[in-house]
This record gives sequence, structure tokens and C-alpha cells, in this order.
Amino acid sequence: MKLRGKGLFIWQLWKCEGGDPEVIAAKAKAAGLSHVLIKIADGDRWTYNLDPKTKVDLIPPVRQALKEEGIEVWGWQYVRGRNPIGEARLAIQRTKALGMDGFVIDAEAEYQSTSKRTAATRYMKELRAALPDLPIALSTYRFPKLHRTLPYSEFLSACDYAMPQVYYEQRHNPETQLEICVEQYMALNPARPIIPTAPIYGRGNWRPSADETSRFFAKAKEMGLSAANAWSWDVGSRPAYNDLWSAVADFDWPSDPPDAPVVDMPERLVGRLNQHDRKLVAGLYAENAAHVTGERTIFSREAIANWYGRLFREILPEASFEITGKAGSGSTRHYTWTAQSSRGQVIDGNDTLGLREGKIQYHFSYFTVR
Repeated sequence: MKLRGKGLFIWQLWKCEGGDPEVIAAKAKAAGLSHVLIKIADGDRWTYNLDPKTKVDLIPPVRQALKEEGIEVWGWQYVRGRNPIGEARLAIQRTKALGMDGFVIDAEAEYQSTSKRTAATRYMKELRAALPDLPIALSTYRFPKLHRTLPYSEFLSACDYAMPQVYYEQRHNPETQLEICVEQYMALNPARPIIPTAPIYGRGNWRPSADETSRFFAKAKEMGLSAANAWSWDVGSRPAYNDLWSAVADFDWPSDPPDAPVVDMPERLVGRLNQHDRKLVAGLYAENAAHVTGERTIFSREAIANWYGRLFREILPEASFEITGKAGSGSTRHYTWTAQSSRGQVIDGNDTLGLREGKIQYHFSYFTVR
């Protein structure tokens, strides 16, 4: 897997469009993003991006919505090196549970010591042994020569990418900063393909301009880099930084190959059913959609969301859904399906979808629980 195009880091998911999966996915698609990088862990103890009030994990429905738009989802972890095995094991657990497409290590001040070389080696050995085929990147300072004690080699020896943080604070020369960064990273042993990260935030009286942001991405593309990122969605989506968000969104950097697969609506629907989130499922329906069964017909996305809530709570709790056949094209899809749950199984699911402007306009559904 090779990253191509534009990506955005997310720190606190609930501060990004309120954590709404549909809005996040739509905004990422509109911005032409190829990937989004979400914080999944901090150190050796803290799983990350749980709802601050309910402690529900916010990431799975967002990941599902992004994947349906063909956008890769990577996880990242801030590491400190006090307990490298514990940090690695938390990263492994979260990465596997969430089905991440890749993983990023954020190593900064705590790792600026030659005494942390052993910790970096132990962390990477544990991580790579459990995730042998997953793309892994190191995100840290932009100029290795200014941070010589950070164990670059120990990290990069088991990484696929370097993701330097080219935050040119108090300066307005993104091209020069990026050139120096790439030169210094390519001199490391081992050198890895570079995917730089631009700032779309302000610090004190300093902030980049939209023109500087566009120039950063243009320079990265001109230098032959396959991708570039921005930090971060949390800040860049605020009204005060709309110009920086637009600069990222408007920059033309196609990511998808011509033959990239498109996830069809029945697969999208069943994928969301397996997330057991009524609002996430209802997000696939038009606002005035109709849902028809042998018992009744209901109208509106809200009513449909309420029905799915009952399905997940009472009819088929903790169910696993699977498509067994599919036909149709254009605006109509017909598919058959099964489900296994703690209260019974469905072996005769038989549904028809009517589509309009990328949403489900009507849904005829038949199934019996045995």
C-alpha cells in the first residue's frame, strides 16, 4: 500500500464536525482527501477518542463512513518511552480492533535522549512482530540535525515512511523549510519515503497564509513526494481557519487510480448494520426516504433511524449481517442476506433498494427471525 495525495490528522475527534461520521466523511470526500489519520492511543494507558461523556469509542463509525468513500484511515499514538512494551501492546490492540489501514508513531520531546534508543528498539520490535504487513510511519521533528538525540534509526528501521512535522512557525518560507527537511531525512540511515505534514493552525501572532499552504503542497508534489498531510482537522475546520482548509481542499492532488473499487450501496448498508449504530445506518437514506416491510411503511430518516434502533436492541441484538447475493444496476439494487444474533437467525433476507443522488430513497425489506 502506498499513500498518495492529501491527508489530514485528527487529534480530538469530538471537536471535528462534532464527531458526526456522515459529516466527516462528506467533508473529507469534498476536500479530495486520500487518507485521514486519527489518534487512537496515548502512551501505554490511554485509549483515545472515546466520547468525553459516555466513553463510547467514536472511531468505528467514522472509520466506516470514511472507508465507504474510499478514504484510508490510519491510527496514531503519542509515545513517551517509559514503558515501550506497554505502549506497543496498546497500539497493537487498538490498531487491530479498529481495522486501521496504517499506523503512525508520534515521538517528540520525551524521546530526545540517547538513553531512549533501547526503548525505541523494544517498541518497534514488539509493534512490527504483531503488525508485520501494516504500513507504519514515524511522525516527529522536521530537522533531524536540530534533534540529534532522537533515535531516528531505531524507529525508522521498522517503518515504511517518515512523516516529518514541517511546522514552519514564525516563518513564511514553506518551500525552503520543506527542501531542508527532505534533504536531512534522506541523509538518515535508513532513509524512508517522506510524507511531510504542513501546519494549518496559528501560534500567537503567527499563522500561515492560504497561499503558503498551497505552495507547501505544490512543492511536495513538485519534489516527487507521493503524499502530504496537514495538522490538523481540529483547528483547520474552525471558521477562523477556513482559508487554510480551503487551500488544502482546493489543491489538486488526485489519489485514486482509475480502477479504484467503488463500494456499492448494499455492501455499504450491510457494513453499517454490522456497526450496530442506528444513526450511522440512517445516514445512507434520503431525508424523505421510505422503508417498507410486510407490517408497515415508515417515512423520514428519523423514523428509519428509530426502527434500526429497535432492530439492534430487540429484534436482532449483536447481530452479524452478510450479503449472500446481489443484482441490479442504475438506481435499483436487489440483494439477499443472512444474519446471526443472540435472539435468532435470518436466512431468508430479501431486500430491494431504490437509489437517488447517492442515497437510499426507498427500501423494501423482507426477513423472518428463526
